[in-house]
Amino acid sequence: HRWVEPGDINNYDSASIAPEWHGWMTSMNDAPPSCEDDFVADRKPHFIPLDVKSDAPAEDNLGHQEVYFNFHQMHNQSQMRSRGYNIGNPIVNFPPNAPDAYYTQPGSPYHPDFIQKRVDIGDLDEATGGGRPYKSAKWADRLLTPEEKAAKKASEEAEEKKTMDNFKKQALQLQMAARSRGGTIVGKR
Repeated sequence: HRWVEPGDINNYDSASIAPEWHGWMTSMNDAPPSCEDDFVADRKPHFIPLDVKSDAPAEDNLGHQEVYFNFHQMHNQSQMRSRGYNIGNPIVNFPPNAPDAYYTQPGSPYHPDFIQKRVDIGDLDEATGGGRPYKSAKWADRLLTPEEKAAKKASEEAEEKKTMDNFKKQALQLQMAARSRGGTIVGKR
């Protein structure tokens, strides 16, 4: 069996192994990455040629490979992320506010293109020059001071009382109109 020793105690998972070494680690082949070109050259005579014309630019299936890159014994860059807001990551020498290196899908809320600047719909202090912007009615309620909340509640209660008084007045007018016609009103004496 084959094994590796991690570069440090913080990066011990299989993702710490460089991708080009996985074939050798899992015993798929016996050629380490430094000998892959020689291995392919030795195996070329045994390739079965295709009966059809191929426009493929490569003679093997290895495809494009990036240059070997090692950052603090970490081959898997997705492990490089900050550990908190404005903290960075001292283990991999990430400075504060550095963008994380892990991949996020384009639709993910963590993808940089997905994050949008907040759009405010109003400001509670707009008359005095601004200072308490809000993004929704719920946030406007949260930003109110206790005095403003009491004034708003009193205003709403006054409006509700006015509406109810108008409703009672209209109901009384309907009742008076029905009595003047000489009819009876069900439920009233």
